Amino acid sequence: MSHRAPFPTDLALSGAALLGADPAPDPDVKRAAEVWRDRLSLLLDSTGEGIYGVDTDGRCSFINPAAARMLGYPPHEVLGRNMHALTHHTHADGGRYPEGDCPIFRAFRAGVPCRVDSEVLWRHDGTALAVEYTSYPILDGERVLGAVVTFVDISQRKQQEQQLHQAREQLERRVAERTQALSQALAQLRDLQAHLDHVREDERTRIAREIHDELGSLLVGLKMDVSWMEKRLVDQPALRCKCHGMRGLIDNAVDNVGRIITDLRPSILDHQGLWATLEWQVRDFIDSSELECQWSIDIAPGLEVPQAGHATAIFRIFQEMLSNVARHAQASEVLIRVRAVPGDLTLLVKDNGKGAPPSAFERADAYGVMGMRERAGHHGGWLQIDSQPGQGTQVILSMPLERAAIGQGHAA
Repeated sequence: MSHRAPFPTDLALSGAALLGADPAPDPDVKRAAEVWRDRLSLLLDSTGEGIYGVDTDGRCSFINPAAARMLGYPPHEVLGRNMHALTHHTHADGGRYPEGDCPIFRAFRAGVPCRVDSEVLWRHDGTALAVEYTSYPILDGERVLGAVVTFVDISQRKQQEQQLHQAREQLERRVAERTQALSQALAQLRDLQAHLDHVREDERTRIAREIHDELGSLLVGLKMDVSWMEKRLVDQPALRCKCHGMRGLIDNAVDNVGRIITDLRPSILDHQGLWATLEWQVRDFIDSSELECQWSIDIAPGLEVPQAGHATAIFRIFQEMLSNVARHAQASEVLIRVRAVPGDLTLLVKDNGKGAPPSAFERADAYGVMGMRERAGHHGGWLQIDSQPGQGTQVILSMPLERAAIGQGHAA
């Protein structure tokens, strides 16, 4: 790459002196030029940077020892030779470098200074030398006499840049590999969690069915037997009263068994589907919590009811959302919105309770929130929680609905 650089007036004068230009025939001026020539020669010999000059034909008019040494030539073999053809004829990739494209030649042909750090010069032995060079035109008034080129060896810097680039690529590759491995592990963990949820739901369903079939029928039979005994103890008031009390206890047991079965697996979810189950859950929450509640369920007409694991995941997340309000929010009002359209289901639960800082929902022991997010993520959804101390909490669940629409809409 090349950059324009300010033109040094001193360099124009020294270059003219080095090229033998005689600005005036006066003996004192001539002597002064010789003194300056000697001093500049000493400066050129002592510097570690390579410096050479070219005339308007591109031929070398002077070269300092450092430049000759870096290029691998004795100084006398370079003088008078075309420097582009000698050291700058080819790009680093082996492509031909036309003289007309050379920034060094443009410096004296167009009077344009430049600085380049992306090219190479070629040594006497045919090897490339990575350099950073500058080229300034030598001016005598308005007339261009040639150019002065200064260059330094940046091979070590280029090597370090290459090593740094390789190290960066290797690091990025390792990060990508670790990220991929972590993503795979996370996917496997999510699949395992989904499998465990499925197994747990199956186990809940089995236990609920067995309780209903076995314990439920036993309680009903026991109640019938107590009623039979009560009818035959007309002449024994104490025993008849005892049977009446036993029948009340059995009724309580039946109610408790029904509640346990519902907690394990609401039969309405399997028999009437998700939409009816969500409405039932809202009404049950209102009855049990006694909170002031505004709620609505808006299901697009003809939208199919999600089935199996998808429906179970939505219901369990909704159940946990309401449970958290009842257990932790200390709220007096709650807003519940259920909205389903083709392709998307949104559940919103917002309370006016005590709220919590966002960090509370990111703790390692926030298992309820973690479980809701994992369930949602496994089915392609997401969970968003907005809460601040004293400002209540809002939880939004968004789940994709992919199936075609049948059935009837539902609203409340």
